[in-house]
Amino acid sequence: MGDRYDGDHVDIQNGIFLGPVTAKAEYHQHGPAPTALDALPSKAAGFTGRRSELGQLLGTFDPSATAAPEAVLVAAVSGLGGIGKTALAVEAAHAACERGWFPGGVLFVNLHGYDDDLVMAEQALEALLRALGVEPEHIPPGADARAALYRSALAERERGAVLILADNASSAEQVRPLLPGGTWHRLLVTSRNRLPQLGALLLPLGELSGEEAYDLLDRALRIADPADRRVADAREAVSELASRCGHLPLALQIAAALLALDRGKPVAELVVELTEFSDRLAYLDDGERSVRAAFDLSYRRLPPEQARLLRLLALAPGPDASNEVVAALVGTATPPIQALNALARAHLVERESGRRRWRLHDLVRAYGVGVVAEDAGLVAEGETARERVLDFYYGWADAADGWLRRLPGMPIPGRFGDRAEALGWLDSERAGLVAAVGWAEWERFVDTALRLAALLAEYLDWRRYFDDWVTVGRVALEAARRFGNRMDEAIAWSNLGIALQGAGRVQEVVEAHTRARDLFRAVGDREDETIAWNNLGIALREVGQVQEAVEAHTQARDRYQTIGDRLGEARAWTNLGIALGEAGQVTEAIEAHTCARDLHRAVGDQHREAIAWSNLGNALWGVGREAEAVEGYGKALEIYREFEDWYRAGALQNLALVHKSANRPAEACACWLRAADAYTLAGATVEADRARAWAEEQE
Repeated sequence: MGDRYDGDHVDIQNGIFLGPVTAKAEYHQHGPAPTALDALPSKAAGFTGRRSELGQLLGTFDPSATAAPEAVLVAAVSGLGGIGKTALAVEAAHAACERGWFPGGVLFVNLHGYDDDLVMAEQALEALLRALGVEPEHIPPGADARAALYRSALAERERGAVLILADNASSAEQVRPLLPGGTWHRLLVTSRNRLPQLGALLLPLGELSGEEAYDLLDRALRIADPADRRVADAREAVSELASRCGHLPLALQIAAALLALDRGKPVAELVVELTEFSDRLAYLDDGERSVRAAFDLSYRRLPPEQARLLRLLALAPGPDASNEVVAALVGTATPPIQALNALARAHLVERESGRRRWRLHDLVRAYGVGVVAEDAGLVAEGETARERVLDFYYGWADAADGWLRRLPGMPIPGRFGDRAEALGWLDSERAGLVAAVGWAEWERFVDTALRLAALLAEYLDWRRYFDDWVTVGRVALEAARRFGNRMDEAIAWSNLGIALQGAGRVQEVVEAHTRARDLFRAVGDREDETIAWNNLGIALREVGQVQEAVEAHTQARDRYQTIGDRLGEARAWTNLGIALGEAGQVTEAIEAHTCARDLHRAVGDQHREAIAWSNLGNALWGVGREAEAVEGYGKALEIYREFEDWYRAGALQNLALVHKSANRPAEACACWLRAADAYTLAGATVEADRARAWAEEQE
């Protein structure tokens, strides 16, 4: 009788066997597939800062928070490569799990959005389904089918809410299929791009603060060696190190690793190395992590137009660039707003306040400069772009300078509607203009850069930006010397002398104006030689050589009269009057200031007429003609207010002194308080504080 097969076993109960029989049995137990619902990476060692951002994420995850009708399903953390997006997301996920908010577990998937082999949504869904315990043979082909099964698997989770952390996404398309179906689950995404298409809580990350950078470096070194006090003992050097690292977490971590590897290296030594090293990004590499490599991932994914724009923006002068400067860089009539917005979404460009200016992170700028330097064609493209910017700056600065120097009857310069608009443009572009003058070190740009330097003199003097003016003057002087242009060297010495005087460096001023005078004489420029005589007189007076100052101003006055320059003559009379007053020749000083006032009025130079009125007031008060002095100060103040020259309007303190000497403390107090307000408007805080202190003495 044969055996009988019945289902999953063989029945041999009544079988006939003609020899020994060996039976082999196999037992199969079908259990659930394994899951991976505790897949969070470990926290970043030494994580610090980001309190506000961490609070926002936890507020989004908190199940006890009052939910809107449509619950927040997504939070998207975005920022520049190396800014610490993953570290923040992992920190927030761990904190949420520790609070018991995701009893269903955590799913983690790295989408490698900026690698050559990025993870497509279909691949990500397969990994997530496997993590949820779905057998491979039950995972259907196609993103749509997998997304449906993924949502169903999440919906069936009996343990509770699940957190899905999708790291390093490059687009909304890569993430959208990962959205959970139920409102109790949460999806946290990190990306170098902003992802507004997801309807997410958008959380852009910026640079670390100075204190956060300090904490990061200190913790990193103390993890390696708890006794390491190099950060704690060198706060100033740490601040500079953070600046050289652009307050970028990745760069700071690499710097900490370099210090940890060499325990004898002071922080200040690393700062020097990062400052002197020609390629900072090459130095910010610890063998495993590299700032350049992080930026490469973003740069390689840019379309050609955006890549070109990023490179050119890296060459822009100043810390940021206006729409007009960007247009000049790329050589178009209007700025490429669409490409700029795309770079901003990728966190490679930051939109400044006012929405018409754009800024690169310091290390992104260094990266762009490095990309250009490695290719001769890109170098040529960059030089042409710089030439366009320099021409743009020169044309607009020339028009603005025309408005500042314009007197009644002179032609309207154009480009700007009025003087205030011209000043506003100069204010907004000051940093870029000063930086563009620095391009004078290259022969291709030297002529235009030197002309730009000369154009900035009136503006920098007006706004009292003497440090910037000294910088511009030294750059212009060095360039003129290098390329052998004696006329430009004379102009540079002249402007540098005025800037040094404004900066209070009087010992250097006499030499500057003496050199300017001698060079103007050597090239046969009588008009500028006369100006140099006038400036030299001011310098001599500042160092106490009053009689020599009187002689220099007299020389300037006579020369101006000879060449028929009435405006120059008026300025010489002003300076001669001051020198005569200091020499004790008071009557002659009053006559000189009266001549200056009348000449300035005749040529229509109201602002310098006000200066003459103020100087005349000083001279009159010095001989006891109080009423006439008060009238002079009053006339000056009227004009200063009209021109919004708040620093000189601080001359109210002279009027206060008149009232004080006449025993009128209330009037003196009021004048000092008004002077303090004027100085505050001018940004002269030291003078404002002093005026308020004097006012308090009268109360």
